[in-house]
Amino acid sequence: MRTLRQTRLLAALLVCAAPATAWAADGIGPFVNGVPTANPAEGSPANVISPDFSVTKVVTGSDPLENPSGVITNFGFLSDGTRTEPDQNLYIESDQKAKGPTAKYNYGHHFLYQGHENSANLAYVTRVNLDVSDPAHRVTLLTPVGGDGLTHFNSIDGSAYDPFTKSLLFTQEASGTTGGIVEIGTDFPATVTTRYGLMGRCGQEGIHTDNKGRIYLVEDTGGKAVSVDSNDINGPKFAKQPNSYIYRFVPYNRNHLDAGGKLQALQVSVDGAPLVFGGDDDQSAFNDTWSPKQVELHSGASFPTTWVTVHNTATDGTAEFNCNLAARAAGATPFKRPENGAFNPDGSFRNITFVTTGDTDNRSGSVAGLAQRGAWGSIWRLSLDKKQENGTIKNIVLGDATHNSYDNVTFGDSNTIVTNDQLDTLDSIWAYPVNNVANPLRLVALGRDPGASGDGEEDNEPTGMFVSNGERIKPDQYGNPTNLLGARGFFTDQHGENNLFELHHN
Repeated sequence: MRTLRQTRLLAALLVCAAPATAWAADGIGPFVNGVPTANPAEGSPANVISPDFSVTKVVTGSDPLENPSGVITNFGFLSDGTRTEPDQNLYIESDQKAKGPTAKYNYGHHFLYQGHENSANLAYVTRVNLDVSDPAHRVTLLTPVGGDGLTHFNSIDGSAYDPFTKSLLFTQEASGTTGGIVEIGTDFPATVTTRYGLMGRCGQEGIHTDNKGRIYLVEDTGGKAVSVDSNDINGPKFAKQPNSYIYRFVPYNRNHLDAGGKLQALQVSVDGAPLVFGGDDDQSAFNDTWSPKQVELHSGASFPTTWVTVHNTATDGTAEFNCNLAARAAGATPFKRPENGAFNPDGSFRNITFVTTGDTDNRSGSVAGLAQRGAWGSIWRLSLDKKQENGTIKNIVLGDATHNSYDNVTFGDSNTIVTNDQLDTLDSIWAYPVNNVANPLRLVALGRDPGASGDGEEDNEPTGMFVSNGERIKPDQYGNPTNLLGARGFFTDQHGENNLFELHHN
């Protein structure tokens, strides 16, 4: 989630999905008809949905928690009315009935998990029991407060199911060293374990596991403010230095994370040399942002990649560490705020689509030289070799004033990426055909519910988009086309009423 202001781009990125009935065999498509225009950022218009789709409301922010704890009392609100910003949805189908706070209660087999992005050590994780209609048992809290009334988590965002450890993994997008990975068991009450000494502490957001038990992480950490005037280092500072990394954790025992492992980060070479972080001082930040190599990197050409080790528990131990600083020191390549990623559903786990949100400021994106360098955000494809080690990276979509500030990403079917947002309007959800990314289709023109404040200071930000049939077997949900058979799709309108929707193909 990003703080909104007048100059901020209203943006995020998602890929669409669909439910188990009346869908194409492969995902939630077909994607044929779009919405012609976005809603203007005025008043409280309703969502406008592509005629190919309809939505049903799964839960709303005011729905009660089955097991409230301290000030955490409702799905999307604290007891004092604070919005908790539920983010990434994770759909799981279980072959066994799940447990919950009420003994011998039938919670069913289909579940939707969310991390909540609120701060003040009160972020938490919920489970929506999709087979339950009774509001008293519909939403279960998995991370209750401790004796001090706090969860000690902040900005919980991304989520994944690890089919090897059979546990849930959540990221904290919190700034600085308050981020990090949290592992949660699927039983109730849930066992909660932090993995700060394995995967570090930084603003991690996206998380996914591959067919070999490696855990891929996408960091969203803002960089130093930089002048938008290439001739004046002291000019208006609305651009940002690239300062976020793509990671993967290679466990020594993929079934037990306690055994430790190596954290690696992606390194990209441009013109025969690694593209690395230049430094924290003003001149280095200016040089990094305005580097000609950034134009090359965003040009659509392919560049070689490799993985560099940033931390190894065998030699570095398991004490908490700053993963951002460790990636810098190891010579990894920084990007402009990657938000999330997904394995292309081709069964290979060698092709990864990820997005960068850019500067989220039109005063940067409107400068042609910065737009060339990814100020509006981008969509990328990382392709690995057969050993999933070395590879190539390519910018497949360079954002513009209409398509920008990408956030979540998933595959609506094996050939469609879906994404959203637009400057000076309310957000949109877009579908990008993999083989025709220059012509995306608007699936949803987002409205703004009255609870999101109709004065232009806040909007409904679509987020948490997730498409899967909920399988928990190996390989995992993200990289195998069979996991799009009978898929269901979900997204959340953050802010306002914090409504969560399921998307259905008509």
